[in-house]
Amino acid sequence: MFTGLIETVGRVAGVTSSADGMQIAIATPLAGELQIGESVAVNGVCLTVTAATAGEMCADIGPATVRVTTLGSMRPGQAVNLERSMRADSRFGGHFVQGHVDAVADAEAVREEGDAHWITVRFPESLAAFIVRKGSIAIDGISLTVADLRETEFDVMIVPFTWEHTNLSALAIGDRVNLECDMVGKYVARAVDLSRSARLKPGPTSAL
Repeated sequence: MFTGLIETVGRVAGVTSSADGMQIAIATPLAGELQIGESVAVNGVCLTVTAATAGEMCADIGPATVRVTTLGSMRPGQAVNLERSMRADSRFGGHFVQGHVDAVADAEAVREEGDAHWITVRFPESLAAFIVRKGSIAIDGISLTVADLRETEFDVMIVPFTWEHTNLSALAIGDRVNLECDMVGKYVARAVDLSRSARLKPGPTSAL
């Protein structure tokens, strides 16, 4: 479990592909504090640390994760958002983020307004039921608030601190990002869907 509050921005140091997926190496000051087997969210994707030195961590990326996230297109030098899993005794901020990406989406626009920046994201129709105005959403692992919502697009406003301390400052129009919708909203939507299905299901008939 994560909070969507990014601890630091790392840099992809190397990517190795294989029949079983990929292995990624990330240069980060956090590496010296990591333990093998620990969970780290990389651009919002929960990965397991397989090796760690003073300045670099490694993790395996399975074929399914390559297919459904942006990690399959990672390149050396690319900036990535990093967050270690939440401690039980720490203060909770952001929102509940699992590190399980719901979809990959496109950045449609990036614009400035004063010291802040606005980002417009186009999302697939399959996520429409889980995104609400003023609700929470994770973009590349960053906990953000949906400021405006349209049929297949939403806007988020990025304050200067978040802009400077995440990889969003490198985002360009057309770039792909990982989206994870609010976990609570997904459970509510699922419960409503099951309740509706139960009401529509025909009841038992008695034999004559």
